[in-house]
Amino acid sequence: MTRSKQTAHKSTEGKAPRKQLGTKTAKKWLVREITQDFETDLRFQSSAVAALQEAAEAYLVGIFEDSNPCAIHAKTVTIMPKDIQLARRNRGERALGIFIEC
Repeated sequence: MTRSKQTAHKSTEGKAPRKQLGTKTAKKWLVREITQDFETDLRFQSSAVAALQEAAEAYLVGIFEDSNPCAIHAKTVTIMPKDIQLARRNRGERALGIFIEC
């Protein structure tokens, strides 16, 4: 069997839609957990909860996309909290200390 050199093929299609992570129950629980401090008897449409999840996932994907070059610059393969902090600082986000504390 002879070997042939494989070359990368350029994709002509857009990105495939991603499957959403998490379950419906987990999403509802998280929304209720966050909003219980504001008002006790709030109700949410399932489409509103789905929109919140979509926004949260898009934000996290963006943060990880921005953190990866920071990790590469530090000559590491793994994204570390300091890489995420640097990516957030580069984006101009305020450091709230909600997500990561070192």
